[in-house]
Amino acid sequence: MPSPQRSPRALHPAHAGRVRHDPRGAAFAYRKSVSTLGRRRFFGAAFALSSLLTPFLLGAVVGGVASGRVPPGIAAGDVLASWANPTSLVGGTLAVLVCAYLAAVFLCGDARRDGEDDLADQFRVHALVIAAVAGAVGLGGIAVLRTDAPTLFAGLTGRGLPVVVLSVIAGLAAPGLLLARHYTLARIASAVAVTAILIGWAVGQYPYVLVPSLTVEQAAMGRTTLTALLVALGAGALVLVPSRTYLYVLFQRPRASASEK
Repeated sequence: MPSPQRSPRALHPAHAGRVRHDPRGAAFAYRKSVSTLGRRRFFGAAFALSSLLTPFLLGAVVGGVASGRVPPGIAAGDVLASWANPTSLVGGTLAVLVCAYLAAVFLCGDARRDGEDDLADQFRVHALVIAAVAGAVGLGGIAVLRTDAPTLFAGLTGRGLPVVVLSVIAGLAAPGLLLARHYTLARIASAVAVTAILIGWAVGQYPYVLVPSLTVEQAAMGRTTLTALLVALGAGALVLVPSRTYLYVLFQRPRASASEK
């Protein structure tokens, strides 16, 4: 986030507004509906906190499942230990770092496209620092997985190893691209790194949905339900994918200056 001491040029209204409201789109509506500074700060802080807690809790859920602490059945498992454990803490921390890193990487390109090169450089520094911290946490997480989630560790070092290697290569390439200010390529490399590690988690945990007792086959619904779900997802993708692509292209177009309008 830009500091209060930013120059007038770096505080271009369009860009500054996007930076403030990206973490939670709904914050825009709530903050615009109040007029006092105190309430605006309250809503801003509330949505900033929720933007931090959401990825952390999602990562904690992944950690609880991967470590075998979430058995199937209603009210099964320990209410606290299922989510408060070493693997969940590592997963939640990495999820927050990854979201912050991706945001900084993507904002580098946005800032440069808007002519805010100084702001792009600051986001670049943020991205590099967060990448270093995430790498350190990831290395420490290897030891945690080995002792606390042995099934996932075995899968990641076995059948999922090629995907993990791809994630590592892309993750190492992204900071280099950031240093060279190749922001578009850095976006692609960062996205590949994150996507690969998510795929690696699924491959490493296969065939389990809930380790170590519920497999994909056991959790699958009837063939008729699966077919209907596949058709619904395909139909939805026909509408969603083109519209999202068009929206992304619109946002990536350079902004016209006042003299060009």
